[in-house]
Amino acid sequence: MYIVIVGAGDIGMPLIDIATRSGNEVVVVERDEKRADHVAGQYDCMVLNEDATVNNVLADAGIEQADGLISTTDRDATNIMVSLLAQEYEVPAIVSVVHDPEHMNVFRQIGVNTMENPQELIAEYLYRAVARPAIVDYMRIGDRAEVFEIRVTENAPIAGKTLSETADEDLLPDDVLVVAIERDGQDPPLTPQGSTRIEVDDLLTVYSGFGATPDLTDIFGHPEDRVY
Repeated sequence: MYIVIVGAGDIGMPLIDIATRSGNEVVVVERDEKRADHVAGQYDCMVLNEDATVNNVLADAGIEQADGLISTTDRDATNIMVSLLAQEYEVPAIVSVVHDPEHMNVFRQIGVNTMENPQELIAEYLYRAVARPAIVDYMRIGDRAEVFEIRVTENAPIAGKTLSETADEDLLPDDVLVVAIERDGQDPPLTPQGSTRIEVDDLLTVYSGFGATPDLTDIFGHPEDRVY
């Protein structure tokens, strides 16, 4: 893909690293000279030490052939302007960071995909890692629902039972679904069926309509989450 990345700060730098390592053709627009020089010296990509909101800068970045643009600057006003300019060039995929939740509606109204306040997301993730150690990884969906990964312990009520049996015994609520199982020696992960038996040390990917509450993590053998 041809990707234009605006901003080479705390968010932009790891994004540039991922995009270039994945074999994409990447163009970076960064107004700070030191940051631009750093990117140019470290990554195999085109770097423009320019302001992306200035006329013709995005054109110089090859925006007309871009498959996607990602704006990562620390100013929402700049990200909005860059996104609007990208829309004028009909870039297929436009994504932006949003720092102030009050600006979210503006981005939605102009039809831009967003990632809300990455600092808060990181802080929440770090807090969850300490407060809810049973959860290996998670993603929030809406206000309450979550998709998370959790490992089955030998004391788990669900261990040794098929998914059909867990339903018959009302072990898992109706709005909880096991969507994937990672098991040693099996690749790719299993797609669960009613007859699939849950084994100790399975790493489950779980959807919960009400989140990963302590009552739910108990079922997978993690009462330690109740400490918090």
